[in-house]
Amino acid sequence: MAALLIIFAKEPLAGQVKTRLSPPLSPKAAARLYQYFLEDILEEMGSLPEIRLAVAYSPDKAKDFFRKMAPSGALLFSQEGDDLSTRLVRAFDRGFAAGFKTVLVRNSDSPDLPEEIVLAAEQALTADGADLVLSPSPDGGYNLVGLKQPQPRLFQGISWSSPRVLADTLGLARQLFLAVHLLPSWPDIDTMDDLRAFAARPLAPGTPGRRSHLFTHELLEKISQ
Repeated sequence: MAALLIIFAKEPLAGQVKTRLSPPLSPKAAARLYQYFLEDILEEMGSLPEIRLAVAYSPDKAKDFFRKMAPSGALLFSQEGDDLSTRLVRAFDRGFAAGFKTVLVRNSDSPDLPEEIVLAAEQALTADGADLVLSPSPDGGYNLVGLKQPQPRLFQGISWSSPRVLADTLGLARQLFLAVHLLPSWPDIDTMDDLRAFAARPLAPGTPGRRSHLFTHELLEKISQ
């Protein structure tokens, strides 16, 4: 396989994930919701044709957890570095060092991100002349980034966790003379407003995010009582 898709993921520990949903969700409920995010994402992404799956996990001790959860054949490695810039650079370096011609990285905050967006990212890099692909999120960031060669400078000086992430990245891409392909936008789920919007989206048969969507409805019903 020429393409590698790396999922950045955390072990779903109470108080360590989806903290912006607590309150009104309890830390335990938020962690369980995030576990459903992971289950949906790994199931959906594990079935993509001609794309090898990897999980870059955190913390370091989470390997056994993800070994049980990840599809058979998925690569597993811990996130390396003290900040997101370093972790992204090292994840891409690992993918290219393993011989993959294109490497994609996506987050684990968008359980219903369609596989078509990921496949379009791979197509843009392998056949359409793009050097960089990005799937924007409405909050000013992005949920997927892909490259066909290492670009460590692309992740330096980014105002992470701010509405400037995408704009900063596009500015660096211009400085590096990279051909950029923007994919369709897709929302992350970070806040209660995001969660309510996710619950309001129709879930047709076969669409991704089924477990997450059902559990979201359960949670919202409980906190509205």
